[in-house]
Amino acid sequence: MKTTQSNEFLITFKKPFIFEQVEHKDVDLSGIENLTTGDLIRADGQFGEIGQFAVMNEMTTGYACIVAAQATNKPVEFFQQLPAVEGVKLKRIVMGFFNS
Repeated sequence: MKTTQSNEFLITFKKPFIFEQVEHKDVDLSGIENLTTGDLIRADGQFGEIGQFAVMNEMTTGYACIVAAQATNKPVEFFQQLPAVEGVKLKRIVMGFFNS
């Protein structure tokens, strides 16, 4: 018998999200566990390049989008165009990961 494990990094959208003419029902951020410190340094650089600044980058939605893009190999625009309610879920997951 197959058991189903809960994926704490899976965001299931309230309604399908269309990005580049493709429908998405969810996004799996579990790749965040495989990021390296070098990936975070690159994320910090990208965050600064777009004119963003924060005392703690990992507390911002913009940084969460950049990290999520790295974790999923999706373009950052995918995450930036999510409905706000899904963006809040994204931010909570990324912040929770860094604060665990």
